[in-house]
This record gives sequence, C-alpha cells and structure tokens, in this order.
Amino acid sequence: MNKKKDNHWMLLAPIYLFTILFVALPILYMFLLSFLSRAQVWGVDFTFTLDNYKKILEPLYLDTFVQSLKLALVSTVLVALIGYPYGFFMARMNDRWKKRMMLLIMIPFWTSGLIRLYGWIIVFRSNGVLDKILQGMGLTEEPLKLLYSYPAVVVGMIYVLLPFMILSVYSSAEKLDDTLVEAARDLGASPFKAFWTVSFKLTLPGLLSGVVLSFIPSMGLFFIADILGGNKIVLVGSVIQEQVTKGRNQPFAAALSAVLMILTSLMIRLYRKITGTAKLENIV
Repeated sequence: MNKKKDNHWMLLAPIYLFTILFVALPILYMFLLSFLSRAQVWGVDFTFTLDNYKKILEPLYLDTFVQSLKLALVSTVLVALIGYPYGFFMARMNDRWKKRMMLLIMIPFWTSGLIRLYGWIIVFRSNGVLDKILQGMGLTEEPLKLLYSYPAVVVGMIYVLLPFMILSVYSSAEKLDDTLVEAARDLGASPFKAFWTVSFKLTLPGLLSGVVLSFIPSMGLFFIADILGGNKIVLVGSVIQEQVTKGRNQPFAAALSAVLMILTSLMIRLYRKITGTAKLENIV
C-alpha cells in the first residue's frame, strides 16, 4: 500500500513541479511586479505603490480596455453564429464527410498564423482580390478601403478563432443521443422545438466552451489588430507590448496583465457556473 502511494506521488511530482515553475511562479512574479514602480533610469524601484493600477483608470487606458472588450464580444458573437451550425451539422455527417470537414479545419494550422494574416492583406487592400471580385460582379465601382479598418480586424479575429468554436461544438454534438430528439418529435414537438429543447441544451456546454476559447484569446491578440488594423485599433495586448519594449515600464505592463488575467478568470468562473447549472438542469 505504501509503495503504491510512493509511486503515485512520483508520477505526480513532475506535473506539480512544472506547474509551480512555469505557471504559479511567473503569475506570482507578475502580480508582485505590478505593485512596484519604474526606476528613473533603468529597471524597477522596489517600492510598494498602487500608482500602476490607478493609471489604468485614466481615460486613455480605460478606453483601451473598453475597445478590447467590445472587439472580443463582437468577434465571439460572430464566431458563435458561424461556428455553432458548422460544428453541429458536421457532427451529423457520415464518417467520410466528417474526416473531410475536419481536414479543412486542420489545414490552416499547418501554416504560420502570421503568414495567413498577411494573406488577408492581399484580399483587403485596394485593388486587391476582394475589390476585383466585387467590381467584376458590378457591386462596386471604386476600390474599397477595407484594409486597416475595424471590419478587417473583426474578420481576422473570426478567421483565427473559428476553428476553436467549431471543434468545441463538434465534440459536444457528436455525443448527442439522437433517440432523445426522436422522442421529442414523437411527443409532438416541431423540428425547431425539438432542437431548441433537446439538441441545443445538450450541446450548450460545447458552445460555452467555444465562447471561452474565443473570448479570452481575443482580448490579447494584438498582432491581428496591428497587421489588419494598423495603428487605428489599439488593444490591451498592444499597450502591454509597447510598455515592455518601448516604454520600459514593466510594472505598469504587469498591472495591465494582472487586470486582464482577472477579467479572463471571471469569464472562466462564469463559464463553470453556467455549465454546472446546465448539467444540473439536464439531470433533473
């Protein structure tokens, strides 16, 4: 019995060690750094202060958080509207078509995300691919100024985050018991009502998981805004990068990161609460 316990701790020790060294300690360092102040010349002044967090409340940085939340919300809603039907109906296909559709989702991951985003520049730029298609169809007469705009950034966000939503919904919809839907139809439910009361509720955890996987990264994907939005759209991630590389203000960057982490943690907490409630309702 003692030998089994010893082997059990030996197997878990690397996991705990990795978590402490590469997760817990960096987070603790970041929070401690956020309460320090920037040195006048170089480095950090080891003096406790709350000025970094007070600075976040300034209109400039507060507006950046609002813009980041707005972009994350818009992107997540659009990703859900596109990804949920795709993942749900993909789970309803036969095995051959499932493999084909899964391959289409996985192919973009074989190429660097930066290269794929630069491909969107060719699409959105003036007299680019999209302009030529629209002009050829007679829908537009002059080149559109889509590049370095808010819609371009939203499209980039959707393009990057959509696979996570699709795979989350797919994994949940694939486990759906079709006999429950058939039972609802036999009891007189219409196709829409059977979907809403049975299929949607049972695949809701997958949808919420996709929302979390889409919303949380979209708060910090500043390189999409930099590439497709230019300097017009500034996200929290962009401010953090600028404070570290150009401003040399690591404590303020740590404070921004801490607030961003708290917001994402609240999002995860809300997700767990909603999914727990949904599971309880399904059991009842």
